[in-house]
Amino acid sequence: MSTIYDLLSLKNKTALITGGAGHLGSEICNTLAELGADVILASRDEEKCRIKCLEIEERCGGAIHAHPLHLDLMDKDSIARCFDQVHELGGLDILVNNAWSGNKNSLESISDEDWEYDIEMSLTSVFRCVKKALPGLKEKRGVILNITSMYGHVAPDYRLYDGNGFSNPPSYGAAKAGVIQFTKYLASFLAPDGIRVNCLSPGPFPTAETQKNVEFIERLGSKNPLGRIGQPHEVKGAVALLCSDASSYMTGQNICVDGGWAAW
Repeated sequence: MSTIYDLLSLKNKTALITGGAGHLGSEICNTLAELGADVILASRDEEKCRIKCLEIEERCGGAIHAHPLHLDLMDKDSIARCFDQVHELGGLDILVNNAWSGNKNSLESISDEDWEYDIEMSLTSVFRCVKKALPGLKEKRGVILNITSMYGHVAPDYRLYDGNGFSNPPSYGAAKAGVIQFTKYLASFLAPDGIRVNCLSPGPFPTAETQKNVEFIERLGSKNPLGRIGQPHEVKGAVALLCSDASSYMTGQNICVDGGWAAW
């Protein structure tokens, strides 16, 4: 019988994390590497990924390998090149779709271009990465983890964002809701291939820059039962669960790490 340590081990696995050197992506990479996986960090800022890779290898005492790759999720050719390189590195066991970028917008200020960018970045890119990764994931009966958001299944409270520069754009939640549904679709149709697909919906994890607005952060933290914002390391437990055999009987699920935001 496997112990919990056996189930959580990712030794001899390889994971690709889009946006792997970012705010939450860094802790996702740390988690997978600490569990024994080789990690591939992919984003437009390859130098930032390279620096993070060196940090990860040092943290893990050389027990794992970390590779930086260039990936522009707004460019189909870049996605294809990235996954060709992944194949040359030996393929994937775990795909984590995490990367995001976009503008702050209200319903009044958002343009067609901003809307289209957000849908392309947050939803269409997940579809494209899954399509490119699929042959290798089928071969290895792998795992897909999509990082979504609490705003994929609940609406922002307009009282939090009214009159400040931290507005949550309508395109963001719409795209993340699409990723949650796409996750469920994949979980169903990839089950015969032994591929498990889940998503993780973080709650309020504002960046260091956003946290400079103390009044906004206090309002944001007060919206959930725990009464505070999340810290990046607090996604590590859910990531470890969903990317390992500790969740071998879980697929199609949306796990919320939100301080209880959606509980009331």
